[in-house]
Amino acid sequence: MLRLARRLAPDAPMPYADGVVDVVLTADLDSTFADEVAERERAAERMSLRPLLDPVSVAIVGASRTGRGVGAEILASIVEGDFAGAVYPVHPEADTLAGVEAYPSFAQLPQPVDLVVIAVPAPHVADVLREAGAAGALAAVIVTAGFAETGDAAAQRELVRIARDHDMRLVGPNCLGVVNTARSVRLQASFALDAPEPGGLSLASQSGAVGIAALAHATRTGLGVHSFVFLGNKADVSGNDLLAYWYDDPGTKAVALYLESFGNPRKFARIARAVARRKPVLAVKGGRSEPGRRAGLSHTAAAATSDTAVDALFAQAGVIRCDTLEQLLDTARVLVDQPLPHGHRLGVVGNAGGAGVLAADAASRAGLALLDLGERARGRLACAASAANPVDLGAAADPGAFAEALDAAGTSGAVDALVAVFAATGTSDVEGTLAAIGDALDAMPGLPAAAVVMGLADPPTVLGARQVPVFAFPESAVAALGRAADYAAWRTRPLGARPDLPGIDRAGARALVDRLLEHGDGWQTAADAAAILACYDIQLTPAIRVASKGEAVAAARALGYPVAVKADDPRLIHKTGTGTIHLGLTDAHEVRIAYAEVAARVSGDESAAVVVQPMLDAGVELAAGIVHDPLFGSLVMAGLGGTATDIMDDKQFRLLPVTDADAVSMWRSLRSLPLLEGYRGSRPVDTEALTDLLVRLGRLAEDLPEIAELDLNPVMPVRYGVQAVDLKMRLARVGDEPDPVARRLR
Repeated sequence: MLRLARRLAPDAPMPYADGVVDVVLTADLDSTFADEVAERERAAERMSLRPLLDPVSVAIVGASRTGRGVGAEILASIVEGDFAGAVYPVHPEADTLAGVEAYPSFAQLPQPVDLVVIAVPAPHVADVLREAGAAGALAAVIVTAGFAETGDAAAQRELVRIARDHDMRLVGPNCLGVVNTARSVRLQASFALDAPEPGGLSLASQSGAVGIAALAHATRTGLGVHSFVFLGNKADVSGNDLLAYWYDDPGTKAVALYLESFGNPRKFARIARAVARRKPVLAVKGGRSEPGRRAGLSHTAAAATSDTAVDALFAQAGVIRCDTLEQLLDTARVLVDQPLPHGHRLGVVGNAGGAGVLAADAASRAGLALLDLGERARGRLACAASAANPVDLGAAADPGAFAEALDAAGTSGAVDALVAVFAATGTSDVEGTLAAIGDALDAMPGLPAAAVVMGLADPPTVLGARQVPVFAFPESAVAALGRAADYAAWRTRPLGARPDLPGIDRAGARALVDRLLEHGDGWQTAADAAAILACYDIQLTPAIRVASKGEAVAAARALGYPVAVKADDPRLIHKTGTGTIHLGLTDAHEVRIAYAEVAARVSGDESAAVVVQPMLDAGVELAAGIVHDPLFGSLVMAGLGGTATDIMDDKQFRLLPVTDADAVSMWRSLRSLPLLEGYRGSRPVDTEALTDLLVRLGRLAEDLPEIAELDLNPVMPVRYGVQAVDLKMRLARVGDEPDPVARRLR
C-alpha cells in the first residue's frame, strides 16, 4: 500500500509516528493520479470478470433430468454451442445430463470451476452460491428471479454478501445469462435465444426481452456479436464493470448498452469516455419520458429533466445515444466493420431519383452535407440522368455504370462517406449489380460506406469482402452514417482541462453559504447571491437597493439613464408578466412611477425589495445557471435567455467537472450560435468571456453543491466580457456527494 501511494502521489507527505504512517492525499493531485487509478481499476475489472466471460470451466446447477426447464436449456445451449472448456452439471441424483457426466455436489467436482450458472428456485439460491464459493468458483450467473424485482431486496443483498465473502463476481439475479462467441471460448450460457454469429459487437442489457430482440435483429441483419451479458437486477456486475472489461478486449470493436438505470452515473461518464476514445460506445436509455424529479422553480431547473442529465452525460462521454434499438444496431453495423468518416460530407449514388431525394433529406437531418463532386467526377458521370450529388444513374443502369459512378464519387475528394442505392426492377441484373457495388466499395477500403437495396424479397445483409452493411431504406443508412460522423468528430476533439481560474475565494464563498443555511434552505436575496458569485469573480450588472422614490431617482442618476426598476423577490421568475419590472426608464418622473408600482406589488413582504439597474444595450440575451441532481450531481446550463428562454428552448447542459472544451462545446452547440457570432452585422458576443463564465459556474458547482438552483437570466454582452443582469439562487443542504470512483450510489 505504501509503494502504491508513493507511485500515485510521490510528493504526498507521509509522516510516521507510533508505528503508523499517515498518507496525506490532497485535493490538488494532478491528472496522473486519476490516470493511474483508472488504469489499475480497468486491470482489476478485467481480472475479476475473466472467469465470467472467458471461463475455462463451467458448472450448472438446476438442470432437470427431464430436459425441461431453464437450467436444462442453458446446459443444452452450452453443450450444443461446443464450449471450449469443461462442463460440469451438478445434480444430487443424476449420473449424466445432456450427455455430460454429472456430479452430486461442488465438493466432488474434479477441479474448481471458473463460472457457475444457478437456475434453482429462489429460496435455494443463497445455499448454492455459498457452496459454489466455498468450492472455489470465481463467478456466478443467477438466472433465477424473485429478488429485488419482486421486492425482496434483502435476499438480493445476501447474495452479494456471499459473493464478496468468496471473492466471486455475480451477474443477475433475474437474468438470461452470458454469451461469448470467441473461437477460444464459444460460451452460450443463456436460454431463450439462438446463438448469434461471431463478430465485433459486445452488448449488455438490463432487460432480457430487449436483449433477445437485439440479438434477433443482429442475426437478421448479419451483425456479428462478440459477447453479450444480460445484467438482470445488476446486484453486482454493472454496465460500468463491463465497459472497463471491454476497454482492453481485443475482440470488442464496439460496445452497445441498453440501460434503464445508472448505479453511479459519474463513474459511468469517466469510464465510458475512456472507452469511447478507442472504440464506439452506443446506448439506448429506457425511460426517457419519465417526468423530471425536480421541484425547483427556476428556468434552469425546469429545463433540466432527468433525461437532460442523461443527454449531458452521453455528450461529454462521447456515447452515441440512440432513440431505438433499431437505430443502435443500424449504427453498430456501420461502425463495427467500417472505418470512421473523416468529416460530414456524404456522396449518394443510385438508380432511383426518389430514393436519392429521401437520402438527401435524411442527410440534412443527420448534419451531413451533399457537396458538388467536382468537374472531373461530373465528366465521368456524363451518361447519368443527373450527375449532381445525389447521383441518379436512371432505372436502366447496368453493373458497369454503378461501378464507374461509385468510383467517380468515392475518388472525387468531395465525400467522407458513400451510400449506394440499388432499386431492383424486373429488368435489373440483380446479381451482377450487387457484385459490382461490392467490388467498387471494396476498392475504397478507407471510405466508410453503406448500401441500400430496395425491391428484393430477400436482399443480402452485406456486400463485398469488406462486409458493407445493406439497409432496406436510405433514411436508415444515412442516419447511421451521420451518427458515425458525429462520433468521429468527437474523437478528434481535445477533452479539455480544468483551467486555473484567478480571483476565486473558495473559503469566503463557503463561509457565506454556511451562514445562510443556518437560517434554513430556500431562495436567497439578490444581494446574498451576488456576494457568493463575487467570490468566483462572476460579473454582475450593478444593482442599487432602494426604499423610496427619492432613493430610486438618486440611484438612477448615479448609474446613468436609461435604467430599470424591478423587484428583488426571490420567489419571482417571470417579472415581466407580473408587472414587477420596468425597463428603459429615461427620466426621474418615469423612475418615480415605476418605483411606486413595483413597491406596491412587493409591499408587506420583508424578503422583497426594489432595485435600480442600468440598462444594457445588447443584441442577444443569454442565460446560464446551475441545477443540482442528487444522483448525477450538479449540471451547468447555457442557452438563449431573456423572454425567449422558455419559448425557444435553446439550452445545453454539462455535468461536472466542466472543462474549457466542455464550455466551448456548450455555446457552439446552441441553435442560436449565429447570433453569438454577430448575425447580419450585430455585435458578436465575447465568447472567451462566455467560456470563462461557464467554467467558473462549473467550479462554483463543484465547490458548493449546496447551490440547488442558480439562474442567471439574462446574461448580456458588454464592451469587455459578459454580465449577468438578473439572478436567482436557491440553497439546500446536501448529503455526501456521489463519488466518481464508488461502485454504486444506491
